[in-house]
Amino acid sequence: MRKSPAIDLLRRLSGDLWNVAVDEHVEGHLSRRDLIRYASLIGLTGFAASQNFGIIGQARAQGKPGGTIRVGVDSPSGAIDPVTITSPPAITVLSQVGEYLVFDDADKGLVPSLALSWEANDKGDVWTFKLRPGVKFHDGRVMSAKDVVASFDRLVDPNGPSSALSAYKGLLSKGAIKAVDDMTVSFTLDAPNGNFPFYVSSDVVNCIIIPADFSGNYEASFMGTGPFKLDTFQAKKGVSFVRNDEYWGEKALPDRIEITFFDDYQAILLAMQAGQMDIMPYTPRLAPAFDHNPSLKILTIPSSAYDEVHMRVDQTPFKDKRVRRAMALTIDRDAVTKGLLKGRATPANDHPFAPIFPSAVEMPQRKQDIAEAKRLLAEAGVPNGFEVTLTTEQAYSLPDYAVLMQNFAKLAGIDIKLNVEPQDSYYGEAVYGKSDWLDSVMGLTDYGHRGTPDIFLNATLRSTGTWNAAHFNNPTYDGLVAQYAASRDLKSQREAATKIQELLMDETPLIIAYFSKFCLVTAAKVQGVRFTAISHVLLDRATVA
Repeated sequence: MRKSPAIDLLRRLSGDLWNVAVDEHVEGHLSRRDLIRYASLIGLTGFAASQNFGIIGQARAQGKPGGTIRVGVDSPSGAIDPVTITSPPAITVLSQVGEYLVFDDADKGLVPSLALSWEANDKGDVWTFKLRPGVKFHDGRVMSAKDVVASFDRLVDPNGPSSALSAYKGLLSKGAIKAVDDMTVSFTLDAPNGNFPFYVSSDVVNCIIIPADFSGNYEASFMGTGPFKLDTFQAKKGVSFVRNDEYWGEKALPDRIEITFFDDYQAILLAMQAGQMDIMPYTPRLAPAFDHNPSLKILTIPSSAYDEVHMRVDQTPFKDKRVRRAMALTIDRDAVTKGLLKGRATPANDHPFAPIFPSAVEMPQRKQDIAEAKRLLAEAGVPNGFEVTLTTEQAYSLPDYAVLMQNFAKLAGIDIKLNVEPQDSYYGEAVYGKSDWLDSVMGLTDYGHRGTPDIFLNATLRSTGTWNAAHFNNPTYDGLVAQYAASRDLKSQREAATKIQELLMDETPLIIAYFSKFCLVTAAKVQGVRFTAISHVLLDRATVA
């Protein structure tokens, strides 16, 4: 591999953590893209920014500045509040007004936003962020460290309504965020974590910075630091924003953003086809209407999002790992990714290490093997199969995937009964004992993109995880996840990741058959749209050609 002068220079200026990663890159074990993402994680933001990468659609706009960009999304579930949001349409709305300390770019990795730089102590349990000066909220007040501290204290308050508690549990506690001075904030972690900058980035959608005195009813002001500010809002109908001329960065190109809420995707599609909308989310069910329509285009980026099948390891029939592996072996992953998902997904191996993670280790792909599934069932004492109910939510492609699973399982003698519920019923109160999601013997749930596997590893599989629907309790696994989290260099992360992947493929508490690509549909005349795999839609550089 040809040597890079930029990398050679950074070898001399940087520490051991970076040099280990460079060695892996030179030896061919780490792609250039993963090297860039790792550089951003450990604070070498200048190197990451100097590379010719960018978020999808970041090409220079070809149309004229000004005008209105119209977006159609489904109706947000519940109030739009940065502390409590979870739904993609609410994330799209907040994208216009709210900003994060750090932004997770699809290619560059972590990009400075409201924080200019970050660094950790040697142990990796104290991270310090330098803030960008001169940033103003929409009401003219200057952002400072006190606003950052208050924003994160709300999110980690165990007695509050924060939807981010599942991400921060065991990592960050209320009172552990301190203002070092007006423009410096430190985070003292409950345990060392080498990936912590991702936890204050756009990957945790709730952590936009809002004023310290925020007291609720966010929809009254949509207060933030972003390139647009509130014009009008109507619950259940939509929201409009106008250019923020006091924005700290390059001023937005559009004069106005209009976001309309719809009851279903088909209605958005009809509006797109009639020229009444410029942008909408993509769903495979509507793919035939997009693929051969010259007036529409599909933009795609890789993602770590997946649909998870959990199997309760503490209940029959899934107490025996051979039964769980047999279930996983019934699935034709190629047929699912090519058919159901129209090729916009990649097969997975029943663990959450997506190929986009630098720490992921490639292993032989698990494939459909009905003969081996039957052998495992016989060995486990159920040679004639068994009956089980699969509970899932009426959302996205999940009902269709559930039917495919039902048909695959029949080949091995397994009789799956389907229970498809409205989302509110499926999630319930989202706590054990009061949620079909967390209590069902077998369930199918969608998980959105993250820039690091840490949240998946902790929340969905650790014995104390708040999303541990499989009720998986494995001390060896818990120890490996702690080892992975504390690792500061990629070599150590990959060593732990290898053991985690092997353990999960052996135990198979979850079936993760694919990682979905994230797609967005725009009118062909629209240029400069940027977006993330977790539903941020950035329109400040968008134009209509």
